[in-house]
Amino acid sequence: MKNLIVYLCLTLCASTSISAQEQSAITINTSENYFDRSPIYDHDQIQLSNTDTIPDFQSKANKLKISGTIYQSDGITPAKDVILYIEQADELGDFDLRKHNGKRYVHHRGWIKTDANGHYTFYTFVPGNDRRYNQLQQLFPVIKEPNKAEYKMASFLFDEDPLLSKLCRKRMVKNNDTERILKPETKDGLLVVQKDIVLSAGSEDTK
Repeated sequence: MKNLIVYLCLTLCASTSISAQEQSAITINTSENYFDRSPIYDHDQIQLSNTDTIPDFQSKANKLKISGTIYQSDGITPAKDVILYIEQADELGDFDLRKHNGKRYVHHRGWIKTDANGHYTFYTFVPGNDRRYNQLQQLFPVIKEPNKAEYKMASFLFDEDPLLSKLCRKRMVKNNDTERILKPETKDGLLVVQKDIVLSAGSEDTK
């Protein structure tokens, strides 16, 4: 099953590019309305750590370890207790949509909460392309800082994605937006990549 209305508009060349330093649609819905709030809140706060594993990781061929440091907006100070949520398509480019208590969600998702050094790690896999809709391989991240509203970041892309065209790359260079392209290297049979994140300076306090 596919959530076409939501995800088709996320194709790179048809969307507005947003860097990690720029917010996209800050929402303050921390959570009274379970059905309307961001999925970043649909976790067990007690169990969050700085490492998480996306469902089905062990069964996937292109296993991926993505890790790094999240910094405050100065780009120097490690950001502690920041929640990073990601969701993605499966290896065929399909979004596995499921329901919990009547609310639909993407099955391949995970949450981390940075440690005192701002470190995080996800064990996941490289999502596939859906060529019917020209859909890129993407990880969709959402950030939640302590006492601030959550906000979406521009999706993480993959350097070896066959659908990441020269035209798209030129536009990204022009917009100074190439840092969102991940370039994993194979180590001991696992794709490994470091992705550091600098928080937006303009995020709003939660009311």
